[in-house]
Amino acid sequence: MSGLREKQKADRTRRILESASRLFRDHGYGAIRIEDIAQAAEVSVGTLYNYFTNKGDLLLAIVSMEVEEVLESGKSVVADPPADIARALARLIGIYYDHSLFYLSKEMWRTAMAISIEAPETPFSARYTALDGMLTAQVCDLIRELQRRGYARPCIEADAIGQVIFNNLNQMFIEFVKQDDMRIADLHSATDRQNAVIAEMLALR
Repeated sequence: MSGLREKQKADRTRRILESASRLFRDHGYGAIRIEDIAQAAEVSVGTLYNYFTNKGDLLLAIVSMEVEEVLESGKSVVADPPADIARALARLIGIYYDHSLFYLSKEMWRTAMAISIEAPETPFSARYTALDGMLTAQVCDLIRELQRRGYARPCIEADAIGQVIFNNLNQMFIEFVKQDDMRIADLHSATDRQNAVIAEMLALR
């Protein structure tokens, strides 16, 4: 029975998050009330509050859902990367970027970033930082795998260069969500151009 209850809880949580994501994207984060989300998810307001304290918690949970899915998808790239370093980076980062607007709008990303900056000591901010850490670790793992396979120079510290790559792709993503008229294709092109320089530095001579 406990397994059934856990499945029901997971299904209900997913329904709440998908409803919140749809409403936030369609109407704007600020315009939506907890009551609207509960109605869309077909749960009582009390039930929703058993899962989430406020809209900020819901937004963070949506960000978490987003990051967990891209991390899972990124595992296949880390496990079997292309021999070409630039292509390997583009493939992993492409997963991050291409999924970024599946659950969240640019406005939702801006709100999440603002909350994490405005209240750095809160659980919301701590979790947001932890999610960035997970993505950074995956980029570092990709560099290590490229080195292990003999595609990249072994003398370069994988964690250091992985952090540089993630910091750059993250900053480029911030610029993307700041500009409503910037397209995903533009983001890919700009990041690929910059990573081509890093790939050249990492390549075996």
